[in-house]
Amino acid sequence: MAAKKSQKVTPLMKQYNSIKLKYPDALLLFRVGDFYETFGEDAVKAARILNIVLTNRNNGGERTELAGFPHHSLNTYLPKLVKAGQRVAICDQLEDPKMTKTIVKRGVTELVTPGVAMNDDILQSKSNNFLCAVHFGKNLLGVSFLDVSTGEFLCAQGNREYIDKLLQNFSPSEILVQKKYKKDFSDSFGKELHCFYLEDWIFKPDYAEETLNAHFETKSLKGFGIDHLEEGIIASGAVLYYLSETRHHRLQHIASISRIAEEEYVWMDRFTIRNLELYHSNAVNAVTLLDVIDKTISPMGGRLLKRWLALPLKNEDAIRKRHDVVEHLMNHPELLREIQEHIGEISDLERLISKVATGKISPREVNQLKNSLNAIMPVKELAMNAENEALKVLGENLNPCELLRKKISESISEEAPVNVQKGNVIAKGFSKELDELRNIAFSGKDYLDEMIKRETEATGISSLKIGNNNVYGYYIEVRNTHKDKVPDTWNRKQTLVNAERYITEELKEYESKILGAEEKILQLEQELFGKLVSWMADYIDPVQQNAKLIARLDCLGSFAQQAQNENYCRPGISDSLSLEIEEARHPVIEKQLPPGEIYVTNSLKLDREEQQIIMITGPNMSGKSAILRQTALIVLMAQMGSFVPAKSAEIGLVDKIFTRVGASDNISMGESTFMVEMNETASILNNISKRSLVLLDEIGRGTSTYDGISIAWAISEFLHEHPARPKTLFATHYHELNEMCETFERIKNFNVSVRELKDKVLFLRKLVPGGSEHSFGIHVAKMAGMPQMVIQRANKILKKLEASHHMEDSGKVMKQSAEDELQLSFFNLDDPLLQDIKEELIGIDIDTLTPVEALMKLNEIKRKLVKSKQK
Repeated sequence: MAAKKSQKVTPLMKQYNSIKLKYPDALLLFRVGDFYETFGEDAVKAARILNIVLTNRNNGGERTELAGFPHHSLNTYLPKLVKAGQRVAICDQLEDPKMTKTIVKRGVTELVTPGVAMNDDILQSKSNNFLCAVHFGKNLLGVSFLDVSTGEFLCAQGNREYIDKLLQNFSPSEILVQKKYKKDFSDSFGKELHCFYLEDWIFKPDYAEETLNAHFETKSLKGFGIDHLEEGIIASGAVLYYLSETRHHRLQHIASISRIAEEEYVWMDRFTIRNLELYHSNAVNAVTLLDVIDKTISPMGGRLLKRWLALPLKNEDAIRKRHDVVEHLMNHPELLREIQEHIGEISDLERLISKVATGKISPREVNQLKNSLNAIMPVKELAMNAENEALKVLGENLNPCELLRKKISESISEEAPVNVQKGNVIAKGFSKELDELRNIAFSGKDYLDEMIKRETEATGISSLKIGNNNVYGYYIEVRNTHKDKVPDTWNRKQTLVNAERYITEELKEYESKILGAEEKILQLEQELFGKLVSWMADYIDPVQQNAKLIARLDCLGSFAQQAQNENYCRPGISDSLSLEIEEARHPVIEKQLPPGEIYVTNSLKLDREEQQIIMITGPNMSGKSAILRQTALIVLMAQMGSFVPAKSAEIGLVDKIFTRVGASDNISMGESTFMVEMNETASILNNISKRSLVLLDEIGRGTSTYDGISIAWAISEFLHEHPARPKTLFATHYHELNEMCETFERIKNFNVSVRELKDKVLFLRKLVPGGSEHSFGIHVAKMAGMPQMVIQRANKILKKLEASHHMEDSGKVMKQSAEDELQLSFFNLDDPLLQDIKEELIGIDIDTLTPVEALMKLNEIKRKLVKSKQK
């Protein structure tokens, strides 16, 4: 059999295949003329994500999928690809197609990934875009976070729980993991995170240290305070390696690396961060704490506020300094208003100066940088003249960057465009050569008018005119009636019906001068702009410093604004171990109330001597969970430097906040609701300290009643008897736990009060001393719209259960109740069907039967009886 004839591949596809081979994990945007094209699998992905047409082309006998878009639409389509989780390699033409007779030279100029992006359309102004690396060490894990768009570079190391918490805090867009730990990573942190897997050799201590020292031009990492974090250093080295692989080499703005100092911040595990809905929520259209308290004006302030929220302080002095500034700004509303007005004129300094470092700043953005630095000057003056010490220091540390502002003003035109190719970038008067060229190129009309005047006088041709077109360039047009007056020195170029067109030496010379001038103008403007951007790189450090100070001032101004708007109070922070809040409110819920409705405030006190554990009982929907959450949020807000929603608050420093709120299923990880609940609770009990605040909501409800009460009791007892005596709020629907206060002296009973009106229940949402006797679950079910038949049946069963007075008899009562119902029917009790039903009822294990299963069983029995009656 003859061998199959090899199919010929076109030179273009051969070039494409060789480049694609180098970037197998990336979607390759291949520049062909005025389009970016994608081929094969890339084309299928691009068409689906971008909703563009997928076509086919014949490539040497084989059909290849093809999808593309115009090159000028890159900023529209690139963000969509990256947000869909794609790594995108941008392959450009590296030479002018007119200058080569062979195939145009092409190469990848940028590799954009979810964690490595500088494009404003991809980035969110008030959120960092972190690239992260996680390294699995022998005993500990290392982690590193880098935002290439701002230059922030952080690292840490710790156990899996700590790394898990940091991943939740920093929400990285992309995580780099060693290939061999792919399964370990998904087992530890889930499969929802966007990961990219690197070779093992990259995660080596020597290579990482060498990479970091080479980048920072240092001999040791001691100056950054991270030299003892071996696993963290390895993760940081992997991040820098990835940047070089994605063709990001101009990284002067990444000037330092910091340690995330675990001991300086309040510990909150990922369950607490999720339960308190600080800045994320699983619920659709839910409002988070950040949504409510963020009154920042600048992008830098917005990003910093998110960081403060994730990492509240434990240092009393540092917290008090923040409170001092907030109080000063509140007491001087005019000062706050002026500062906020000027901050409103400041663009994203961090990202603008990062673009200077990477050489990707546009002329218009250079002007934005100058205008932002100009807006800092009045802020500096206002802060320096303030009567608050911290504000004065902040004002003194703001760098005026005078020379930078002056140079930009002198060199860049006020109307500078986004693209340097469009011209009119350099200001008039900055370059003598450029001004002369512009004079030649743009004052041509006067010159040509002068030439027409001279030639008309010399020849006597009154209808003489000068024009130009793309074919002949500049020409003199003479009507046929005057062509006998044309001098011999003019050369005829084109004959028309009623006229002739000529060129002269002077006109040819002028044309080449103009065309040359336009080309030279563009070249010179690009050259001058490039030199300016390179010179501006010397100001990366002072501009970054200014950005940090403005962000800080913006956050404190945001706290003052929120406190003013919502009537917050300054919390007292002390070294004591007690917590006392008067008339506390939930900062998020109070903003969601219908107009005219007032939030019901609550006061509480916790200490280690008399009232260590408050057992809160009360019906569902009465506000138990709100009281728990608002307590945690008030402590958290106070320790991040904010004022709090209360009449007064005295807070002994808290070092850990633990919450276990509601049933948060983790079925995706193969765990049941109850297993998740027990895991989270075990984590709390194993990590408590004397300064911990523990908030437990409905512990034990994921299992049977007996087990639930036993577990809840044992947990409460453990917390009471633990030497640390952590301050605890325990909301429960198990009224049996109210008996604990008789045995354990520091457990106190409170309930969220209700008022019964005939068959209705009015939730007063007020916390009062003493336990609650009823759960009012059936009332809540009725309010939720449960079918009337179910409500009536539940009431009957409840009355019989209450009449029994003993939990252990409840199973018998349920069975007896069902049999009583059957006896009310007019069926013959000797009926075989009823005998079957009786045996079925006797065989039911009431202790393991859930309410839903009981209803389903009753419904099944009812269907059998109705069917029998119809027969």
